[in-house]
Amino acid sequence: MKLEQIYTGCIAEAAYYITSNGEAAIVDPLRETQPYLDRLERDNVKLKYIFETHFHADFVSGHIDLAKKTGATIVYGPTTMKTGFEMHVGTDGEIFKVGGIEIKLIHTPGHTMESSCFLVSDEDGKEQGLISGDTLFIGDVGRPDLAQQVIADLTQDKLARHLYHSLRTKIMPLSDDLIVYPNHGAGSACGKNMSKETTDTLGNQKKTNYALQEMTEDQFVEAILTGLTTPPQYFPKNVLMNIQGYDSLDSIMEKAQKAFSVNEFEVLINETKVLILDTRRAEIFAKGFIPNSLNIGLESNFASWVGELILDIKQEIIIVAENNEKVKEAIIRLLRVGYDNAIGYLEGGFEAWQNAGKEINIVHRITAEQLEKHCNQKKQIIIDVRKVSEFQSEHLVDAINIPLNVLHNHLAEFPRDKAFILHCAGGYRSMIAASMLKQKGFDNFVDVIGGFNDIKETSLLKTEYVCPSTML
Repeated sequence: MKLEQIYTGCIAEAAYYITSNGEAAIVDPLRETQPYLDRLERDNVKLKYIFETHFHADFVSGHIDLAKKTGATIVYGPTTMKTGFEMHVGTDGEIFKVGGIEIKLIHTPGHTMESSCFLVSDEDGKEQGLISGDTLFIGDVGRPDLAQQVIADLTQDKLARHLYHSLRTKIMPLSDDLIVYPNHGAGSACGKNMSKETTDTLGNQKKTNYALQEMTEDQFVEAILTGLTTPPQYFPKNVLMNIQGYDSLDSIMEKAQKAFSVNEFEVLINETKVLILDTRRAEIFAKGFIPNSLNIGLESNFASWVGELILDIKQEIIIVAENNEKVKEAIIRLLRVGYDNAIGYLEGGFEAWQNAGKEINIVHRITAEQLEKHCNQKKQIIIDVRKVSEFQSEHLVDAINIPLNVLHNHLAEFPRDKAFILHCAGGYRSMIAASMLKQKGFDNFVDVIGGFNDIKETSLLKTEYVCPSTML
């Protein structure tokens, strides 16, 4: 038996590839299916099952395309949900054979009602691993407030109570030496404080995971609901795509990779409502960009920030990237979160635009040392766009917190008649914020290079550090 975790850092997602005696199963696949098809061919195995731990909210799964291309059966846990594709609705305790191994479905409602874990036993019948989906993470458990975004009756309180019993009656009785294989790690918004580790023994989680400690049901509900924030706006839209179905990735990729010349690009952005998405790094974008561009750099949690900030999942998008390889990467990462309407890219990128003598814009930046000097000379308006939890943990005294994910709802709080300074943790998010402000006509600010990471090294007055209880 081989059980391999395939981890994708940009969305903090783990898929699983399991093989035995010429057959295979894949759990929670990403939307781009070709890497899985290549692996199956290389290993000379036939895909028998595609297991889904639940209807995902933070990404669009590849279950539909993968099933069409391989003939594999899609399996979900107990659900009455009507889907836009054929699937097998599993039952609690149902056993699926893959080659010489067995995979047991364990129904664990709580994150969602159909949420299930899969217990993998090897050819000798020994239980080896628990693929725990969003039921159990390393150091955390799945947040129970997401399903109500799709089904109003499924309140976070009801789901939290389901989760309490699922963990204590279905998961905790299992063997301590089982390896826990979750669907997400640190950086995902499906939990509030996940570890950077992506596997652990169940025994160690019983000792260290706050949600698995001895407590009453009411205490558990309070513990897991504390520190939750409003989930990203694209989550319920991804859930519906995973339930109802979607267009094939291959057809979308073909449309999205259309090259536009500078003149064609200019006509398009002037005559339509297409969004210019500039995926270059913050330090490059700041030096010159096409007016009205939204900068979300590929080097960090690109897909998650697209989902947070581009409110219309059907928005037509045209890409500006460093090169054609980066264009393709951007398209794939857009598709992972359901943004299927990329219509092409600017051929030659920003350099072609600039060389054609077209109008450009810039973002003025200063270092943390320059900020320190300015603040020593005169009181400054400083706006911190980090998460609330980061800000509460430690921040500059008198700084104003307007988190990036809600910035579009708080534009009136940014002064137009006074200069202000913008920063995040390291410069990635503040450049996104800068591009959004530039779109709205703000030009009276500067961005801090290196963000709060560099600011901490200065003598500027900061609040006392408090260890954050949530990463949301």
